[in-house]
Amino acid sequence: MPAVTLREIRERLRAHPYAVDALIAAGALVCILLGAATEPHGPHGQPRFAERDVTVQTALLAALSCGVLALRRRAPMPVLLLTSLVSIVALIAGSPGSASSSDRQASLVVAPVIALYTVSNTTDRRTSWQVGAVTVGALTAVAMIFGARPWYAQENLGVLAWTALAAAVGEAVRNRRAFVDAIRERAERAERTREEEARRRVAEERMRIARELHDVVAHHIALVNVQAGVASHVMDKRPDQAKQALAHVRDASRHALAELQTTVGLLRQSGESIAPTEPAPGLEVLEELVDGFRHAGLSVSVAAPALAPGAAPLSSAVDLTAYRVVQEALTNVQKHAGTGAFAQVRIRRDAEALDISVIDDGAGGGVVEAVEREPDESDAAAPIGGGEAGGGEAGGGGHGLVGMRERAAALHGACETGPLSGGGFRVHVRLPLRTTAPRKETPA
Repeated sequence: MPAVTLREIRERLRAHPYAVDALIAAGALVCILLGAATEPHGPHGQPRFAERDVTVQTALLAALSCGVLALRRRAPMPVLLLTSLVSIVALIAGSPGSASSSDRQASLVVAPVIALYTVSNTTDRRTSWQVGAVTVGALTAVAMIFGARPWYAQENLGVLAWTALAAAVGEAVRNRRAFVDAIRERAERAERTREEEARRRVAEERMRIARELHDVVAHHIALVNVQAGVASHVMDKRPDQAKQALAHVRDASRHALAELQTTVGLLRQSGESIAPTEPAPGLEVLEELVDGFRHAGLSVSVAAPALAPGAAPLSSAVDLTAYRVVQEALTNVQKHAGTGAFAQVRIRRDAEALDISVIDDGAGGGVVEAVEREPDESDAAAPIGGGEAGGGEAGGGGHGLVGMRERAAALHGACETGPLSGGGFRVHVRLPLRTTAPRKETPA
């Protein structure tokens, strides 16, 4: 047969707690009967076993006291009260001058000692101290008054020592169990917190990657779409203009491919990310961005006193966010207002924030789908990873406006978007120059 380990025995005992209580009650009964039959004051001060007779009264009281110990887990207080009363009755009944000597009844205190340990182990500290003090005082006083003589005999002092020790050990075990439970709960809470933090960081990184890919793809693909349409329209009548449009298509697709390769290359790295060889786009290359839209047939005017020579440089986060906002706003104008529309870009700077405004007149060759471009529920609820830049095709929401609001919120800024009363669309973003400023509410 395979050997049974100590851990397996412990697990089996924990699986049958009432069987364990029955074994403890039987062991306590054996200890009481042995104590009653032992002569503590033998020759040379050594105890002598089986030197005294165990009376029927002692055996019955021991059986009653140990029998209720089997219920100590279900009703610890009643068990303690009953075993203490049995011990007190036995000590009083066995007082000097009676048929049986009182020192034989001192062993009955074993049952209330076990019951007192159970109470201290299963109740709160205040109850444990109060019940322990009352039990120790009552049993010790009865033993000293009705027990062996003199009152400071070792049997009486043993009652004091064993009952006090039971209360102290029960309190210590309960404190240790509470300490272990607190450590286990703290570890579980820390594990849950780490998992939640990991999920939150994964979600934030996922949204950031989705915004970057959207900004890269939507801008260049919109320009490619427009230039491809121009080339197809003038291919037969004006081949020179068609070649120019195809050249713009080639340039836009090359830039899109390069940015996609850079982004995907960073995502494929298994270790620490390596800094890209080209700087992140910012307002310094705003003219190049605007020229690309002008080549696509969009009329754009730029008023940017914040970019005048000698102005203090912007932080990289604010600079990149401002560039992406202008890029996305002009892409929306190109897609929804169409070629021939007029857009005005204004970039102003004060002591606290940078204001970016992009306004179009909606008078291009295309149809202005202003309703789909509003910051409605479709933008907020659309899943990440698909859709159009600003308003999308009919029947589907996009992520352009959502991305602008998320970028502004990441820097504790504000983003306002909506159609104008006279036609057209307006995008206004305010970015604090200090990104640690208190977060502002985004107007609906």
